[in-house]
Amino acid sequence: MRFNRFSLLLIGCALAQLVDAHEFEAGALHIAHPWSRAMPPAVPTGAAYLEISNHGAENDTLLGADSPAADKVEIHEHVHADGLMKMQQVDSLVIAPGETVTFQPGAYHLMLFNLKQPLSAGEHFPLTLHFAVAGDVDVVVNVQAADEPATHDAGSGHAHH
Repeated sequence: MRFNRFSLLLIGCALAQLVDAHEFEAGALHIAHPWSRAMPPAVPTGAAYLEISNHGAENDTLLGADSPAADKVEIHEHVHADGLMKMQQVDSLVIAPGETVTFQPGAYHLMLFNLKQPLSAGEHFPLTLHFAVAGDVDVVVNVQAADEPATHDAGSGHAHH
């Protein structure tokens, strides 16, 4: 197949818009604004945040995630235990119909272990979310500067519509 320069320009613009749009649809799920914070080169871990809304009539379950940017990705949440805030792994996360689950600092997040390279501001990386009903959903995570305010305010992590 042969492309002329104009066709390549159009394809490039379309791909750029997909990254800028930063919202993804998969079946009844809407995934919005995947983002991460830039990390110093010596830090081997990072976290990804996003928002998952279920517009369907049945539960869907986030079973896990993976990314070529890290050796391992786990679903985590922050919990209060013995007067302290601590992080713990979650095996899966149900997204009920009409519910939006927000992954944000201090709440649910996707923990990235053994980063292959530092997360640098202005870059992005692929992440695949694994759902019981919607299947595998590929998203693009934008990396923002560490001093930029979080995309979403911290809270419970759940919002009902």
